Amino acid sequence: MQEDDKNTDVPEGERLIQFSGRECVHCKEMDPIVEQLQKDTGLRITHLECWHDEKNLALFEKYDQGRCQGVPFFYNEKTTKWICGNCDYDALKKWAMGE
Repeated sequence: MQEDDKNTDVPEGERLIQFSGRECVHCKEMDPIVEQLQKDTGLRITHLECWHDEKNLALFEKYDQGRCQGVPFFYNEKTTKWICGNCDYDALKKWAMGE
């Protein structure tokens, strides 16, 4: 998965964001699921590395609000729904679709 995906084609406030850490094993486990979801739905998930990037960390802390405090952390800017940790394809799809 590409780190620090700026994803300029999706306006801020409407992004689906995956916060992760470069060395995070659990984050890497989610990569094939995220890639499959993007392929199947055409949705774009913005990937932001927050262990080595202070700007991304600040955004993670803003959206996390102490609820998860770890990665992977998925945040839907449009619905404000979030997922803490790994999940299966169906749960990720529901989150991404705003269900």
